[in-house]
Amino acid sequence: MMERRRMDAALLVLFLVHLATALEVPLDLPQPPTITHQSPKDYIIDPRENIIIHCEAKGKPHPSFSWTRNGTHFDIDQDPNVTMKPHSGTLVVDISRAKAEQYECVYQCTARNKHGTAVSNNIVVRQSRSPLWSKEKIKPIVVQEGVSLVLPCRPPAGLPPPIIFWMDNNFQRLPQSRRVSQSLNGDLYFSNVLREDSRNDYICYARFPYTQTIQQKQPITVKVLNLDAINDTMAAFYNDTDLFSEDPADERKPTFLIPSGPSSSKMVLRGQVLEMECIAEGLPTPEISWTKNSGDLPADRTSYLHYQKTLRIVNVSESDAGDYRCTARNEFGSVYHTIRVMVKAAPYWISGAPRNLVLAPGEDGVLTCRASGTPKPSITWAMNGIPIENSPKDLSRKVEDDTIIFSVVQTGSSAVYQCNVSNDYGYLLSNAFVNVLSEPPRVLTQANKVYQVIKNHQALLDCASFGSPIPKITWFKDSRSSTLDGDPYIHHDNGTLEIHVAQAHNSGKYTCVAGNTLGIYENHVYLEVKDPTRILKQPDYKQVQRGRSVVFECKVTYDPSLQPTVTWLKDDGELPDDERFIVGFDSLTITDVTENDAGVYTCIMNTTLDHDSARAELTVVERPDPPTDLELTDKKKRSVQLTWTPGDEHNSPIQKFLIQYEDSLHHRGHWHNLTEVPGTKTTAHLKLSPYVHYTFRVLALNSVDFSHPSFPSRMFKTEPAAPDENPTGVHGFGTEHDNLVISWKPLTGLQSNGPGLHYKVMWRQKLMESDWTKVSVANNSKFVVSGTPTFVPYELKVQAVNDYGAGPEPAIAHGYSGEDLPVAAPENVQAVLLNSTLSEVHWDPVPSKSIRGHLKGYKVYYWRERSLHKHNPHHVEKQILTFSGNRTHGMLPGLHPFSLYSFNVRVYNGKGDGPPSHDQQFETPEGVPGAPTSLVVTNTNMDTLTLEWNPPHDRNGHITGYTLKYQPVNNSNELGPVEELALPANATSFTLLNLKYSTRYKFYLNAKTVRGAGLAISQEAVTIMDEARPVSPFGNVSSSSGEDGTLISWEYWGPEKNIYVEYIVKNSEGEEEWQKELVNGSQNVMLKGLKGGLSYRVRLVAKGHHDQMLHHSEELLVLVPAVTSRQVDIATQGWFIGLMCAIALLILILLIICFIQRNKGGKYPVKEKEDAHTDPEFQPMKDDDCTFGEYSDNEDHKPLKGSRTPSNGTVKRDDSDDSLVDYGEGGDGQFNEDGSFIGQYSGKSASRETAEGHESSGAPSPINAMNSLNSFV
Repeated sequence: MMERRRMDAALLVLFLVHLATALEVPLDLPQPPTITHQSPKDYIIDPRENIIIHCEAKGKPHPSFSWTRNGTHFDIDQDPNVTMKPHSGTLVVDISRAKAEQYECVYQCTARNKHGTAVSNNIVVRQSRSPLWSKEKIKPIVVQEGVSLVLPCRPPAGLPPPIIFWMDNNFQRLPQSRRVSQSLNGDLYFSNVLREDSRNDYICYARFPYTQTIQQKQPITVKVLNLDAINDTMAAFYNDTDLFSEDPADERKPTFLIPSGPSSSKMVLRGQVLEMECIAEGLPTPEISWTKNSGDLPADRTSYLHYQKTLRIVNVSESDAGDYRCTARNEFGSVYHTIRVMVKAAPYWISGAPRNLVLAPGEDGVLTCRASGTPKPSITWAMNGIPIENSPKDLSRKVEDDTIIFSVVQTGSSAVYQCNVSNDYGYLLSNAFVNVLSEPPRVLTQANKVYQVIKNHQALLDCASFGSPIPKITWFKDSRSSTLDGDPYIHHDNGTLEIHVAQAHNSGKYTCVAGNTLGIYENHVYLEVKDPTRILKQPDYKQVQRGRSVVFECKVTYDPSLQPTVTWLKDDGELPDDERFIVGFDSLTITDVTENDAGVYTCIMNTTLDHDSARAELTVVERPDPPTDLELTDKKKRSVQLTWTPGDEHNSPIQKFLIQYEDSLHHRGHWHNLTEVPGTKTTAHLKLSPYVHYTFRVLALNSVDFSHPSFPSRMFKTEPAAPDENPTGVHGFGTEHDNLVISWKPLTGLQSNGPGLHYKVMWRQKLMESDWTKVSVANNSKFVVSGTPTFVPYELKVQAVNDYGAGPEPAIAHGYSGEDLPVAAPENVQAVLLNSTLSEVHWDPVPSKSIRGHLKGYKVYYWRERSLHKHNPHHVEKQILTFSGNRTHGMLPGLHPFSLYSFNVRVYNGKGDGPPSHDQQFETPEGVPGAPTSLVVTNTNMDTLTLEWNPPHDRNGHITGYTLKYQPVNNSNELGPVEELALPANATSFTLLNLKYSTRYKFYLNAKTVRGAGLAISQEAVTIMDEARPVSPFGNVSSSSGEDGTLISWEYWGPEKNIYVEYIVKNSEGEEEWQKELVNGSQNVMLKGLKGGLSYRVRLVAKGHHDQMLHHSEELLVLVPAVTSRQVDIATQGWFIGLMCAIALLILILLIICFIQRNKGGKYPVKEKEDAHTDPEFQPMKDDDCTFGEYSDNEDHKPLKGSRTPSNGTVKRDDSDDSLVDYGEGGDGQFNEDGSFIGQYSGKSASRETAEGHESSGAPSPINAMNSLNSFV
C-alpha cells in the first residue's frame, strides 16, 4: 500500500512538471507525426457527390500516409476511382464511374515518419438515403365532434431521419395549438375535434436534410359531424369509411394518448438532448404540466415545446436521471404519467486527452489517459499503432492502467502512443507522442510586440517558448534591476506574465528571458496602459411631441491616443436611412419626429481596445384624438347620460375629459364648460337646466394638450319651468339724499328656466311694520325709489319670475337710503402735548342723527402757525390726519418743536366732511436744534486756523451755546484724540491756536438748547508746512492740446489721497456745475470731453473723507482750438443727387398728368357728377397753368370733396388713408423740441390757422399734395 502511494505521489509530481509540455513543437525540429484533421467517426455522405475522406498530419520529416478498409490494408493504387491528395492523406473517391454503395466501409488513416506512427479514428462512411413513401389508399375519416383523433404520418426510414411537418394543398403549415399538435414521431394529435377541423388536405411532409428533398404522403380527409349528422350519413359511408366513434362525445376528464400506461422509461446519453412528450385527450382541452420527483428542473437547460406537451433538456448530465411526472388537467379532473430517465455515458475525458511530451535525454515523463463513462470504459495502449504489449520492450517505459511512466529516456526513444477508451456506447482514440530532443531555448512570441490594455483591466504579456529541457521563464521591467515576482505580477506555466489590474505606471518595456542548460534567449515586449472609454453624460429619457426635434447627448471621455467611433442604434438595429437623423460626435438629433421614431436608442463608443454604451428611450406623444360616438341615454327632465369612445392617446395617457355644451336657444355658437371627468371614465351623468337646447361635445386632455373637440351630439331640449333661484347680490344704497337704489345680479339665460323673465322688486322701511311696496322690473338690474327720507334702513327682496311661475321666496336684504353731509361738529376738542414733536387730540363723538350717513371716521386738520423764535417765518400749510371708525382721540406726530399750532376736528361719512369744530391752538416745547447751516475753515497757518459758521436753520428753541470737537487725522486715515470746546450762543467764529503744522484735522460743531445738543456739522482742514510753502499743495499746473484731447499736468505734495481735476466753460452761467475726473496717484490727465473753440477754467482739487474740498490749485485758463472741418462739395454727394432725381421725376409725373387733362376729350364720370351737383366751395385745378386753385377765407375749415366731416368740424380721413395722424398721439398742431412745425401732419383743421393769415393754405405736406393729386388721377 505504501509503495502504491509513493507511486501516485511520483506520478503527480511528474504530471505537474510536464503540465506545460503541450506547447507546439516548432516544425523545423524533428518530431513524430500529429494528425491535425480527420473526418468524423460517423461520416454520412451525399451519394450525388464525390466522397472525400479527410486525413491531415504534420511532423518532421513530413509523414507518409496509408489506409485500411474494414480492418485490412486498402491499396489505393489498385482502385482507379480513388486518389490521395499530394502531401496529404485525404482520399477522393470519384463516384461518376462507380456506385457510392461500394465505398460504404470503415476506414482508418495511418501517418508515419522515422520518429513514429499516428492513426486516425475509425471512420464509418455511409451514404444518406431519402426513400419514397409507399403508395397507399387512405380512406376518409369521419368522427364525431368532441372526440380525440390521431392522424399517422409513418415516414419512410432515412439516413439521417427526416424532419416532419404538416401542410395543406397550398403549402401552408396547418395551425397547431394546445388542442392540435404534432408528436415527436410526426403524427398529428387532436385532443378533441371541432367542426372546423373538417378538411380534405391533411398532408404529412418529410424533408431529408442531406439531399434537400421533400417527400409527401397522400392527403388525409377528415369529416367532423355531430351525432345526428353521423346517423344520417352512416349508410353512405358504411362501406368505405372508418367510423371512429359511436357514442356521443360528452365533456370528460383527460386521458393520455401517448405514452400509454401509468409509467414508462427512457434512456439518454450524457451530453445529448433529452426529449419527453405527453399528449392527452379530453374535453375541454387539457393543460400539460411537468415536474421532477426528486428535485427541480434545470431552468437554464430546460424548455417546453408543442404547447407544453414536450419537455426538452439539453446537454444532459448524470444529475438529470430520475422520475419525471407529466400531468394533464382540465375542469373535470387530472391524470399523470411517470417517466423514469436513465443517463448513460459514452467515454469522455476527465482532464483532457493525453498531451505530447517533449523530453531531454535523461529526463522523466508521464502520459496520462484519464477518462470516464457509464458503464466504466476499458483502456488500452498502443505504440506507433501496435498494441503496446506487442511492441518492443523498453526498460524506461512502464504502463500503469491509464498511465505510462517514462524514466531516464534516451535519444531514439521518440514514438507515438495511442490511448483507446471504450464502452458499449462509444470509444475515444487519442494520439500523443514522446519526442526526445536536446534543444536550446527559443522564444516564439514576436519580438518588440506592443500590448495595449485599458487601465484597471487585465494585462497578459506572452512569452511562448520552446526548448528541451523545458526553459525557465524570467521577467524584467525597464532597467532589469530585479525580477518581477509577487503582487501585482502573476507568472503562468506557459510563460505568460499577468498584471491583474493594470495601472498607468505599469506601462513600459518588459524583457522575457528563457533559459535552460543549453542556453538563454531574450525577447522584449512593450505595455501601454490606456485610459478607459467612458460615457460621461448618458442620453436621457425623452418625451417629445410629434413634429418637433429631439437631441440625445452622449458625451464621452477617452484616451487621446485611441480615436473612438460613435455608433447609434435604434431598438438594437441600425438607424433608419433618413436625413432627419443627424449623428454628431457626441449627440444624435432627430428632426420632425414621427411616431415611428419611438423606441430605444443606444449610443456605443468604440475604440480598438474597449467600448462603452448607454441607452435611452424616446416616446413620441401628441395631443389625443378627439372622442367619438357620442350617445345620449337615460334622458330625464333635468339630466341625461352621455357616453363616448376615447380616441388614440398617442403614448400619453388621457388625464381627463372636458364636457362642453352649446345652448342654441340663448347663445348659439358659444360653447361653455359643463363638467370634467377623470380620464379613466367614458360616461358622465349630466345635470341640466330647464328651457335649454343642449348640444354636447367632449375634449380629451393628456400631457401635451387638449384634443380637438369631438363631433357634437344630438340636440337635447329641456322643458321650461319656473325659476329655481332668485338674483344674488341684492344691495340697497342711495345716490342722492332722498332716494334708494335697489340693485341685484341678474340671472343668466341658463338660470331663467323659461321665457318672459322679469323681477319682482319689494321694499319697506325696516323699523316700521308696513306693507311691502312691489314693482315689476324687466331687462334691468336695478330700480330707483325716489322721495325717501335721508339715511333710513330698508328691507329689500328681489324675486325672479317667468311665464311659468315665480322663483322661491327670496331672502331679505338690507340697505339704506341716500346719505347727506353731517350737520354737527365734534364738541369738547382739546390737545394734550406728549413731547416736543407729538400731541394727542381728544373730542366728543358726534350723535348718529347728526351724521346722516355711515360714519367713516374723523379728520383732524392742523397747521403750523409760526415758530416761537423771532427769526423764523410764518407757516400756514395745512395737514390732515384721518382716523377711521368711531374714534374719540388721535395722535399728531412729526410736529416742529418750539412752534405754535392750530387745529380743528370734523366728522365725515360716505357723502363727505361735516362742519369743523372751533379752531384750537397749542404750543410745542423746545427741542434739540438742527445742525449749523455751514462750517468753513479760513486763515489756515502753520499752527492756527479759524472756523466760521452760521446758526442752525431749525433752532427749535433758544440756542444756549455751541460745542466744538476736533481731532487730528494721520495719512492712514486713523483718528487721534478728541479735543472739546464750549462756545457761547452768540459766537459765529472761533480761532484755534497751537495746532500741529502740516496736519489734517477733523472738526465737529453742534448747537445746544435747554433740551440738549443737536446734530453736528463736520469739516476737515490741513495746517501748512512752513511759511515758505504756499497754502495750496499744487504747483506747476500746465496744459497742452493735441488730436487726442487736452493734457493737464501738475505737481502735488499734499497728504490727501482723493485728487480731482475740475473744469467748467469760461463765462458759464452760475447754475452750471464743475465737471470732475478722479486722478489719484497721477501727475497728468488727458481731458477728452472739451469742445473745440471754447475756453475752460481748469483747477486741481484735494478732497477729504466726506467729499469736502480741502485744497485747490489756482485756476488755469485753457483754450481748446477749433477743429477745421473738410469742405464738402454738396453737388457730389450721393444723397443730394438722389433727392434731385426724385424731385425731377415727381415734376415729370405732374406735367404728364396736366398734359393728359388738357388733351383728353369728354368728361370723367366724377366730373359729370360734380357738374350735376356743383359744390361752390370746391376750387378745381386751373387749366391754363396747371396750378391748384386758391381757397377762400373759410376753405381751411372745409374738407375735400368726398371726405367725411364729423359734427365737431374736424376733418377725418378715410380708413384707408395712411395718415401720419394714425401714428401720432393726436392733438393740435405744435412744434417739436427742435422747433420744426408738425401741425400740418396732425389732421386737425386748426393747424392751418397760422400767423400768415388765411390767404394761403401754407406749405402743403407731401400727404396733402398726394391726396389732392389723387382727386385728378
